[in-house]
Parts: sequence; structure tokens; C-alpha cells
Amino acid sequence: MPTRNAELAAIFEDMAQLTELLGGNRFKVIAFQKAARVVGELTTDVGDLSRSELTGLDGIGTGAADRILEFVESGQVGDHARLAKQVPSGVLDVMNIPGVGPKSAALFWKELGVESVDDLKAKLETGEVAALKGFGEKKVENIRKNLAFAESAGQRTRIGTAYELAMRFVSELKGMKQVKRVEYAGSLRRGKETIGDIDILVVPESDKGTESIFDAFVGHDAVDDLILRGDTKASVRTGKADGGMQVDLRVVPEASFGAALMYFTGSKEHNVRMRERALEMGYTLNEYALAEKEDKACRVAGTTEEEVFEKLGLAWVPPELREDRGELKLAEEDALPALLKLDDIWAELHTHTTASDGTWSIEENALAAAERGFHTVAITDHSKGQVQANGLTADRLEKHIVAVRGVAKKLKGKITVLAGSEVDILTDGSLDYPDELLAELDIVVASPHASLSQEPKRATARLLKAIENPYVTIVGHPTGRLIPRREGLSPDIAALCKAAAERGVAMEINANHFRLDLRDTHARAALEHGCKLSINTDAHGPADLDQLRFGVLTARRAGATKQDVVNAMPKAKLAEWIKSTRP
Repeated sequence: MPTRNAELAAIFEDMAQLTELLGGNRFKVIAFQKAARVVGELTTDVGDLSRSELTGLDGIGTGAADRILEFVESGQVGDHARLAKQVPSGVLDVMNIPGVGPKSAALFWKELGVESVDDLKAKLETGEVAALKGFGEKKVENIRKNLAFAESAGQRTRIGTAYELAMRFVSELKGMKQVKRVEYAGSLRRGKETIGDIDILVVPESDKGTESIFDAFVGHDAVDDLILRGDTKASVRTGKADGGMQVDLRVVPEASFGAALMYFTGSKEHNVRMRERALEMGYTLNEYALAEKEDKACRVAGTTEEEVFEKLGLAWVPPELREDRGELKLAEEDALPALLKLDDIWAELHTHTTASDGTWSIEENALAAAERGFHTVAITDHSKGQVQANGLTADRLEKHIVAVRGVAKKLKGKITVLAGSEVDILTDGSLDYPDELLAELDIVVASPHASLSQEPKRATARLLKAIENPYVTIVGHPTGRLIPRREGLSPDIAALCKAAAERGVAMEINANHFRLDLRDTHARAALEHGCKLSINTDAHGPADLDQLRFGVLTARRAGATKQDVVNAMPKAKLAEWIKSTRP
């Protein structure tokens, strides 16, 4: 996403939050949220679009278009500034604590003078929050827990934001004639769901090109602040629109590139095991090379990762598995799984259209999936309980099924289009539509969206009941978490995966980088219980399909192969599997 789009999307999101906090018109809030999403998904810089082109975008009205043009012209939006003046900046931070929300944040601010998270902490300790009408001890305790959870997330950035930023740096560096090789490392290369900072390694064509490489790096348009610049390393911090992340660039000689890539990829625990193994075999291993223990000047390997692993008697370990979870034993036995790859995915089974809260039509959705090389796409708009997402009533769903079938007929031979629904799992485990209506669908993704603070036993019972429904095909984002804002449900994942395996239904890895739910450890539990995975983007618009890579990374961290994932099945086999989940 272009930087200007990201800045503008953040402004629209701020305007939505500020309007909600001030008790403004709900439709304005929705309009600002929609504009934030549309602008955030654009691959074209907003500055390149005319007013008519802007208003032609679904979700951009005349008011939003005027604000976009104002931002392009002046770099700011007057309405945003006027709203921001009415609310202390720290109140937004309070509002974003899971479980607080705009009404509570406004109450804390107006009644108790809470203008920051620290203010709220103090008022929680004095008991003033508990004294407010509608705030019992249980509600106060939930706020404390959610506050602790939000703080534990620290300053880490979601993988989607970090990946996009890293690729912007890597792409610019790759285009330089002074650069021979460039790769990102760290937790981003290992596919972790949140990233602390970004590590980039560069091999220069010659020593003379190093200064030019550093000049380009520190002069990158995402850079807001220079932290340090030395002979072999530079560190910068990006602006708020780019996550405010620290990015480190290290220039290494080609002979050390493999050793350095291993070292800076980590994890720390994996690296410790590798160094211990090297010492046991009479070597030393660091970021420069694998060398003889008795003569460190005698290099044994280091140019590539593969030669280091080979010299240590190991198969090359994919970065996603380098977490000290038994991967070295598997590598020693040459028993590592053939991990799922991005191009193994041939189907998308969870998408939304303008019928609910998506930004594209049924046909646009299907054609975009076909362009990706997918053989099947499922249209799964929200059920009626999701009022805020324009969920479909039973009557609307009946008409929607007819519309999907029409597109399916039109595109027959190009892509298989399934009529489905993302159906809410209600608090008691029942589904949002009756079975007779579910029977009319080709596929059902059952997902929890509300009451996501249920205690674990009730959450487990709720999801188990949904799994047992004979029309459920996939359990969507089972915990309902949002990274890092909402912890979501904490059910007995092992029990759910066991039940899903017995019923023959799949558990979803929702690839959206706000969700990644199932998370890697949960997906690993699913595999251990013989449960199939379904990796879906939950796409609401074209750009969302690009998030598939994050779901695949999560599956790889779990050790998944293509045989474990229903989206990797050939068309006929997928159709057979879906049919097997239904009466």
C-alpha cells in the first residue's frame, strides 16, 4: 500500500473513533470506517485518482472524496483536526483497550478526568472506576485483565504491516547496482504473527558501494528518524503510518552471508541448539562462520545456510520451524515435513461481497480468485446476527443464493463458485440460521463473533455444539481474537480439534493478519489430532487475497504439508470432501 494511502486510512480510522467517542452520528462512523478500509486496500496512490474516480469506488461518497482531495492537496484533513481538538489524544488509547470502547472511555474521561492509560490505571487502583454506575467488580477486573493483555503485546507490529514495510526496503535495495544480495531475517522470516523490529542483510558488490547502500537506506521515504549509522550497520525508525518500527540494515561479506542469515533469523533458542551441536562436533558457530574450534581462522562453512546445516549433519531447516520444538532431531533424521507452499493453495473458501460488508460484487470476487489460479471460491457473506456487517436475513440469503448460482453458471469452466455463508455461532452453540436454510447452501463456515469473553468451559461447549451441526463444513477463526486488541475465546483447542477430526470438518487458519486464528500452536494441535486445516483470507476486497501468505506461514510454523490443508486439494477431491461433511 502506498505510504500516503496508509496515512489517509489512519486519519479516516481516527475520525471514526473520535466521532464515536464524541457520541456523533453512527452512520458517519460507519462511513469513515468504510473509507478507511477502501483507501487502505487501494494499490493505487490516492493522489493519482480524480474526484470522479474516487466517488466511483464502492464506499467512497462525495464527502469522503472531498476529504481525500483535501489531504492530497494539503497533507491534512480539516475535519480530522477539528475532531482531534475536542478530545485529549490519550483518550483514544483508553478507548482501544479491549472491553472498554467509546462509551466507557467517554464516561471515564468526562466523569473521572481519565485522559490516558496511566490515568485509567490510577483510577482503577483508587476504586473510582468501580464506583461508577454500571461498573461492578467483575467488569473492573475484566478491564484490568484486558489492559494487562494489551500491554503484554508491547510494541510489536502485526506481520502484515511488517512484511509490507520490509518488502519496500528490500525492493529498493534490490534495485541498486551496488547490491549483490539482500534478504530480510528475524522473526519476520520465521513467520511470527507479530514482529518487534525488522532485520535486513545486504551483500555489496564491492566495499566501495557500502556508503551508497547506507545513503539509500537512511533516505528511504518510510524513515522518520535515524538511530545510528556505522561502518557495517545502520538503524532507523519509520513514521507512524509505517508502524513506527525499528529497521536494522547490516552489510555482510558474501562469505558470511549464510551464517549471518541463520544468526539473525533465529530464534534465539534454535541458535543456542545449533551452537551447542557445533561445539560437540569440534566447531564454533557465530554470525560470521562455522569454524574449527581450535583454529577459528579456519572457516568450514558460512556462505550459505545449507552448507552450514550440511556440515553439522543436518537437513536444512525451514525458517518457520526454527523455534527449538524438536526440529534439529527431525533434521538429523532427515524427517522434516515437506511444508505447505503458497502456490499449493488452489481454493478460497471464506469471502464476503457487497451483499454484507465486502467491497466487491459476487462476480468480481470470483474473477479475482480465478486470476489467482484458484479452481474454487466460496461466497460466504455474514448471517443475520452480524447487523453491523449488514448480515443477511433469511429472505435476503435466499435471494443471495440465487444470485451466486447465477454467477456460478456464468463462470462455469473458469472457476467453481460455491454458495455459502459465514454463519454466527451463537452463545449457546446454536447457529444463526435454521438447518433447513443451511441445507440450501453448498458450504457453511461457522464462526464466533460475539460474547468473546466467555469463560473457557462455556466457550468449549459452545464450539463443540457448532462442530456437531451436520451442515458445518469449516469452523472459522475459532477464538475470534484480533491482534493485538482482543484476546478472544480460550476454549480447549485439543478437544475442538479432536471433535472436528471425528466429524470430518476443518478448522480455519484465518489468514488476515489481524486474526491468524487458528494461531500456529493451535494449528499444530489440529495436526496432532488428525484435523484438516482450511486456510482462508476472509477476503472483503481484492487486496485481502494477498494476505494468504500469512495464513500459509502460520500453517508452516505448525508443520503443515499440502496433505493437511483442504484448500490444497484438487477440484474434484475438494468437492468430494465438502460433500462428505454434509448429510
